[in-house]
Amino acid sequence: MITGVVEVREARVELQVHGPEGRNQRLNAVIDTVYTASLSLPPAVISSLGLRWQSIGRGILADGSECLFDVFEAEVDWDDERTRVLVDEADTDPLIGMALLSGFELNIQIRPRGQVNIRKLLEP
Repeated sequence: MITGVVEVREARVELQVHGPEGRNQRLNAVIDTVYTASLSLPPAVISSLGLRWQSIGRGILADGSECLFDVFEAEVDWDDERTRVLVDEADTDPLIGMALLSGFELNIQIRPRGQVNIRKLLEP
């Protein structure tokens, strides 16, 4: 199980991100259920981890405008397993999206210092 806490009305969990050559960083990431990809990281974190560029992504912002961004590859420790993910570069707090949450149950106590629990779903 992955646990976290609600801080300033945001559900957050700590996430260990691994880049090539043994580089890694522990981050406090916001869970964003509107974000459909796996993970976004700011440019400075991507650079410090030495993540490898994969492609260019395209997204539609809340105001309806379209943006292009770089996509990188990383690994994260997720529910006691090392998982390969694609990382969207975004100049925001690190975000965990629905693709990384797929196959899990998310429970959030929406109050100051509320608990955040992410549990793997059992196979049907």
